[in-house]
Amino acid sequence: MDLIFDFFSNIDPILGAFYATIFTWGVTAFGASFVFLFKSMNRAFLDGMLGFTGGVMVAASFWSLLAPAIQMSSGEGFVKVMPVAIGFALGAMFIFGLDKLMPHLHINFKESEGIKTPWRRTTLLALAITLHNIPEGLAIGVLFGGVAAGIPEASITGAVVLALGIGIQNFPEGIAIAMPLRRLGLSKFKSFWYGQLSAIVEPIAALIGAIAVSFFTPILPYALAFAAGAMIFVVVEEVIPESQLDKYTDISTLGFIGGFIIMMMLDVSFG
Repeated sequence: MDLIFDFFSNIDPILGAFYATIFTWGVTAFGASFVFLFKSMNRAFLDGMLGFTGGVMVAASFWSLLAPAIQMSSGEGFVKVMPVAIGFALGAMFIFGLDKLMPHLHINFKESEGIKTPWRRTTLLALAITLHNIPEGLAIGVLFGGVAAGIPEASITGAVVLALGIGIQNFPEGIAIAMPLRRLGLSKFKSFWYGQLSAIVEPIAALIGAIAVSFFTPILPYALAFAAGAMIFVVVEEVIPESQLDKYTDISTLGFIGGFIIMMMLDVSFG
């Protein structure tokens, strides 16, 4: 772990944001690659992994994003928390807007949202997972951008730990898109291709967040909270409901608890 921290400490933070999200993209691809080994995945395992994903995202939203944002805000009382509250609300509304405008299909293949479109279900499902990955990339990029701007509360270890946590929870996301596509009759390669392609937005979002914060330092508390609001919206609107659709609700709930604990331990121990 020390070697990883040393590597990122010795390169430009903007480049670090790009490398970190290339890693998270790679983990998504690794999860999607399981389609070459299995045609379907046990539903209990999938629900547990979706719950785990939600737990990691919620823990990361607080420990890696909201807590540092509050700490670096100036003032006292309502004045201190106001930038974080505004950023959090804007992040949630940003994903809400995309959710209503971007056509996409839920993992259960029964519920579609966004504007009406003749696009195939495979494309709509890929867009759904892509929607999830936008706030994850932004979160990593914003933290690395804070490091580039020299903000004391933004540490390179905290940014790397966040990338590690998001990478871990990207593994089941890769499975969650590739396996259903395989069951629909797509080839193994096409199922893998769509699964890994969904995470390509993370490096793009990370670079946007990192560059924006490095040039406009005062927005950092807003940006951190923005990423947290976007992530929480995705968890509550999509990840948790999807994990509770079948009979394995207890497994998905325990997965959520496990994901939260692991991300909390990583962030507190290293961040």
